[in-house]
Formats: sequence, structure tokens, C-alpha cells
Amino acid sequence: MSLDPQDIIPALIAAGIFLLIGFPLHEASHAFMADLLGDRTARYAGRLSLNPIVHFDPLGGIILVASALYGGFIIGWAKPTPVNPVNLRGGRRGEAWVAAAGPVSNLLMAAIAAIPIRLLLATGTSVPDMVWLVLANLVYFNIFLFIFNLIPVPPLDGYRVLVGFLDVRTAYRLRQYEQYGFVLILVVFLLGGQYLVPIASSIYGFLVGV
Repeated sequence: MSLDPQDIIPALIAAGIFLLIGFPLHEASHAFMADLLGDRTARYAGRLSLNPIVHFDPLGGIILVASALYGGFIIGWAKPTPVNPVNLRGGRRGEAWVAAAGPVSNLLMAAIAAIPIRLLLATGTSVPDMVWLVLANLVYFNIFLFIFNLIPVPPLDGYRVLVGFLDVRTAYRLRQYEQYGFVLILVVFLLGGQYLVPIASSIYGFLVGV
């Protein structure tokens, strides 16, 4: 179901904020963790930055805006941060921590955006609907992308986290399925997509205190 006309502008504003802040912070978190663990690849590529231009992926940005306007499960992506696992301290565990840094940044952004909503609810303060919808969309966008990125199928961050903490033999066996990543994501949505929105709504309720 598409958004009502009065909801389109807040959704676009929230999507714009996410393109300018959310995606850059997500990718910069990957870059920072990789740099912290000894891999300078992202730093040398200019990705250890919050500049949205260096992280922007045209297709991922278009899909983010389209999914925001559709009003369903919010997806989108930025340009992947280059990481050389060979340079990371901790081996596969290090690669898992780098992968986890991105989704964790989404959850932190959702928690931060939820603070003013909590304050508004607690004090009963009245604000324009536009402000309320933008804040709510920011929380939801980040929650959806937190959940989406942690789905343990390639090429998503959740897959890298999973592989990083499995034994070597099992991780090796899983790598043969990386070429089917797009198909696996579709299967997840078809079989489990109906559960994702309730999960996101539960996290939203917890963060905003309702």
C-alpha cells in the first residue's frame, strides 16, 4: 500500500536525511572498525568519512526512496566499503566485527531518533504532524535496515557475521552459496517477510516507549 499524499513529504525528508547521514554513518562504521582492526583499505579509498558523496550508490538510493514511498519494508544500500580480510587482526572474527558495525550503527541511529519521540510522548508536547512523521520514519528506516542487513544471507552483513563465528569447515561450505545471494534474499522475503514488519514494530515500540 502506498503512502497517503500527506505522508509523502515526511517520507522523502526522512529518506533524504538517511542518504545524507544514515548511509554514510553505516559505511563509515564499517570503515572505522576495519581501520581499528588494522586494515587501511577503506582509509586509502577515502571511505573513512561521513561525506555522503563517497558512499552514494545510485541504485541503492533510488530503491531506498521508492521503498520509503511504498510504505512497506524499507530497503536500500550505499556503495560497499572495501575491506581486505587478510589485513584484519582476529582473522574471520575481525571480519565479523567489521560487518556487524554497520547494522549496529543503524540501531544506534534509531535509538537516537527515538529520544525526541519519547520526550514528546512523556511531556504531551504538541508538534506539527510533519515533525512527528519525519522522526517516526527515521526510527523505522533505521530499524528496517538494521533487520535487513542482519539477515544471514550473502551479500548482507549478517552473512559475514555468521561466517565469522562459525567453524572453518562450516564457513567454507556456506561460501559455495554466495553466488545465489540474490535468490536467497528473495526466498527469505517470500517465506519470512510477513514476520519482519511485526519485529520492526516491536523494536520501534520498545525504543519510543509505547
